[in-house]
Amino acid sequence: MKIDPAVLNPSAVVLKFRRLVRYLADRLGTANLVLLLAGITGVASGLIAVVLKNGVVVLRGARDMESVPAWILPTTGLALTWVLVRFVLQGRHPGTGIPATLHAISKRRARLARPTILSPVLTSILTVGFGGSAGLEAPAVQSSAAVGSNLGDIFKLDYRHRLVLIGCAATASLAAIFKAPLAAIVFAVEVIMIDLTTGSLMPLLVASLSALLTTHMFIDPEELISAGRYLSAWDGTVVAYLPFGVLCGLGSVFFAGVYRGASSAVQWPDNKVVRIAIAGAAVGGAVVMLPALYGEGFEWINALLQGETGGLDAGHAFTALAHPTYRLLVVASVLWLLKPALTGLTVGAGGVGGIFAPALFCGALLGATYIAGTDLLWPSLHLNQGHFVLAGMAGLMAGILRAPLTAIFLAAEVSGGYDLFIPLMLTSAIAFQTAKLLRKNSIYTQELAERGELITHDKDKAVLTLMRLKEVVESDFEAVHPDDTLGQLVEAIARSRRNMHPVLNENGALLGLVPLEEIRSVIFDQSLYQSKTVRDLMVLPTQTVDLRDHMEKVMEKFDKSGAWNLPVVEQGRYVGFVSKSNLFSAYRKWLQEFSSE
Repeated sequence: MKIDPAVLNPSAVVLKFRRLVRYLADRLGTANLVLLLAGITGVASGLIAVVLKNGVVVLRGARDMESVPAWILPTTGLALTWVLVRFVLQGRHPGTGIPATLHAISKRRARLARPTILSPVLTSILTVGFGGSAGLEAPAVQSSAAVGSNLGDIFKLDYRHRLVLIGCAATASLAAIFKAPLAAIVFAVEVIMIDLTTGSLMPLLVASLSALLTTHMFIDPEELISAGRYLSAWDGTVVAYLPFGVLCGLGSVFFAGVYRGASSAVQWPDNKVVRIAIAGAAVGGAVVMLPALYGEGFEWINALLQGETGGLDAGHAFTALAHPTYRLLVVASVLWLLKPALTGLTVGAGGVGGIFAPALFCGALLGATYIAGTDLLWPSLHLNQGHFVLAGMAGLMAGILRAPLTAIFLAAEVSGGYDLFIPLMLTSAIAFQTAKLLRKNSIYTQELAERGELITHDKDKAVLTLMRLKEVVESDFEAVHPDDTLGQLVEAIARSRRNMHPVLNENGALLGLVPLEEIRSVIFDQSLYQSKTVRDLMVLPTQTVDLRDHMEKVMEKFDKSGAWNLPVVEQGRYVGFVSKSNLFSAYRKWLQEFSSE
């Protein structure tokens, strides 16, 4: 059979694909098209979760090889990640997972580059598979979000629908990894900032379900937090959870501080090889001393939920402590103190991974530590370790991620029911409020908030964050020189349709302004045309706007100055003017796109 060469022509294939895209968009309508793309995103997210989990399991086998020293594995993983980024990904590091995704939502119109579909997957498998102290959830979310974002681009969807598809990706990723579909939907609402409307709920449900079905037959349940399903029913104890919630809130602030501090500290050397050597040696040494620090730590969470604590000191670092309770208290405390530092070192040195799994691990350890402490002080209480391990996971997540509902639903779903719903709610609520009092933003949002790039559920602030100053700057103002005469100024006024003229020096720096209303008294006096100069007539601007200012700051400057137009500068050089009318027009346009159903 003869094949038509046109069929194999790449341009012909692209053309047919574009026709198919146009046909689907026209026939389905936007709402149905988003549902279809949500299902595709969910399937892709499920496959990404399968590849991540199984890839890490394969590499984790290196730990069991007697010929490979355990201390060298984290360094190997970081080194291979660096090689992959530099030589295969051409220096495009995937970034920090969920914070990178939030940045794309706020400053890149919910667009993620196509290489981001694969780069977080490959790099995180190497980082975590060889023992790096990080989780796979953030890379899964980032990679899946890139799938959703690019599908939205292919079908020419607007910002609002691309944002929904990114929310679908986040939902599908967590649903696939934890088999917790409700918690995953709540995560999209709390962290990705999806408004839970009729237009977004159904796509989130479709994505969650399709991801679950995709991963159902591939991921070994033992790799998840499965032991919570066998916990006994809650015994009605309430009082013990009150101080524990406060402890979780304090612990979450400590976790965030140590993580960020370690991540910044390891970046101090300019040489990336030196960073890898430092971080790899620290993580490798800690893993040799305490093997429970290796990788994500889900197997240890399962053990703690079942009340098994003997394996935490598998490296026999604390055999001098004969008393089992004392030993558990010390070992769990040391593990809890080291985990956020090692996670920060891993990510700061160029490794790829998230904090979701380390937060769960530390929450479980905090629960075990709390039980060991109460057993020493009040042995007659007989508190259930599994209950507090689960509550600790919820409490620490609520404080670290600032997502209390996600924490509650995730802990409840992985435990197989809602028997512990009341203590989970109590612990999460107290931890969240405690952490919020001490630090306003989460690990995910701290840096974005400092730069004024954080999207929130406040639509006014969200729209201002999405607006870009450089898109509303007007540059058609006639500039004049300070030594120009009044006559030359009149000629510039005649050429211009504006009633404002910026005064610039030879380097383009803004020296002042000449408002038309300020010179009306002399503009027709020809006797002054040669004697008066622009320097004599100009006024200083009441406010100037820097091109890097975020919109909230720009609006504050308009309020303070009372002006209708403000000059815009970049590194001291004049760029143009921004007007209230242009800002209001752009604001209305964004608000319609952001809010319409």
